Amino acid sequence: MLKLTHSNKIEAGCDEAGRGCLAGPVFAAAVILPKNFRNDLINDSKQLNKKRRDELRFIIETEALHWAVASVDNYEIDKINILNASYLAMHRAIDKLAIIPELLLIDGNRFNKYKQIPHHCIIKGDGKFLSIAAASILAKTYRDEFMDKASLLYPQYGWDKNKGYPTKEHKLAIMKYGYTDLHRKSFNANIQMKMEF
Repeated sequence: MLKLTHSNKIEAGCDEAGRGCLAGPVFAAAVILPKNFRNDLINDSKQLNKKRRDELRFIIETEALHWAVASVDNYEIDKINILNASYLAMHRAIDKLAIIPELLLIDGNRFNKYKQIPHHCIIKGDGKFLSIAAASILAKTYRDEFMDKASLLYPQYGWDKNKGYPTKEHKLAIMKYGYTDLHRKSFNANIQMKMEF
């Protein structure tokens, strides 16, 4: 069972999805759970299959005190780099919360301060705190939906399966067809230097 709270303050768990992708936006979510919330199935989204993530997304969206999802597109990523884009996506998600949190629980070891709200960075927090795990599920499912729709426009890249991550199929498609308007151009040099499979 993941921990429900870190303190007695109003907490928002925050996480992102899509940092390591070659294409598409980075998504982030912020989730505030009730103090009596319980669910033994919620976990780091990477540990769950699609069916379970979709089921839990409905529960989170129904039972959370408030939640929000936001994104930063590939053009912004190219301008400010993926790390800063991840922070910006989290900031945008927090901006959309109807309840102002008193503490932010951030998955990972770094974060850009959000206004005057204190935060705690928690390494592998999505496997330790329910609110962060819930945020990871929302960020992952919303991003996957985006990439599934994008794959209808660009089916040759296999985004319905790889979601924009640097799989062999995706890299070969880039070599054959080039880049789309959803690819992160700041990753170009990295892709070309690391085409090993």
